[in-house]
Amino acid sequence: MALPPTVEAITIPHIGGFEVIQKTTIPFPQVNPGDIVIKVDYLGVNFIDTYYRQGLYKYQGFPAILGKETAGTIVALPTDNAVLNNETFKGQGFKVGGKVAADFLGTHATYISVPWKSVYPVPESISTRVAAAALLQGLTAVTFFEEAYKVKKGDTILVHTVAGGLGLLFAQLGKRIGATVIGTTSSPAKAELAKKNGADHVILYPVEDTVQRVLELTNGEGVDAVFDGVGKDTFDNNFKLIKRKGTIVSVGNASGPVAPFSVPRLVEKNIKLLRPTMSNYVYTPEEAAHYGKVLFDLVEKGDLKIQIFKEYPFTAEGVQEAQRDLTAPGGKTTGKLLIKVE
Repeated sequence: MALPPTVEAITIPHIGGFEVIQKTTIPFPQVNPGDIVIKVDYLGVNFIDTYYRQGLYKYQGFPAILGKETAGTIVALPTDNAVLNNETFKGQGFKVGGKVAADFLGTHATYISVPWKSVYPVPESISTRVAAAALLQGLTAVTFFEEAYKVKKGDTILVHTVAGGLGLLFAQLGKRIGATVIGTTSSPAKAELAKKNGADHVILYPVEDTVQRVLELTNGEGVDAVFDGVGKDTFDNNFKLIKRKGTIVSVGNASGPVAPFSVPRLVEKNIKLLRPTMSNYVYTPEEAAHYGKVLFDLVEKGDLKIQIFKEYPFTAEGVQEAQRDLTAPGGKTTGKLLIKVE
């Protein structure tokens, strides 16, 4: 297949608000010998996209291509013999025309060239639409539940914003493992959705005292672990509702980054505090291959159901709208936001 000389991409000329998002025509990306070239069908929209746009996370230069979650089909395989003979690469079963998802910064474009270890084979029974919706949040859920805090049968965990895309996956996995899942959300409708996805108890944080309700539900002991994607607005209260020797996993910064704090705060209950990133749990090709298989096995078997909130058009306005919806105060969205590449 002849590759086009240019691609359409979602870019920003500099950091800023939603208005800096553009759709531009740029040269076809450089293809390195260890890369897989993908024709993109769908883009996943994530909070990390907004962090890069705002400058909370840093690009090396501008203009920069947004996004790091895609799915589509392979149009070219690596040419490096060392890669082609690598046992992990061979075990992935990559082939031209095969469905894949990719996790690599700067890839919201019609065609992308991505290092092979950042590409995940997608089973035939799973669409690229579902794969794009599953990849980042799904890998985050399975790796965090295994390595940030290994959730066990009988545990009680708290998931903030449980009706969001990641929160729903945490709830499903927690229920599957046999943990009691307490969640927080903003509305009765979202609470019902969370319960359908495995949450045992859902706290409406605008009208209920989260700390008080958690302590009531746990007979005053608190939870074994907190998974907190909110950040600044919820961080301090996590210390009041965590159990002695519990673990707080700071997952994200939806309300803003957590302010610096004093390490001795951990002493009172011997608390463990982590701020992990999924990319460091799938850092090696072997780790990526392992967790990719775990994720898509769960999706294929129906043990992990992917909720898609809405598809947006592959335009500057479409991506702006998606990021506005994702970051709307009070939580406008449930499940995953996708951009459909036409």
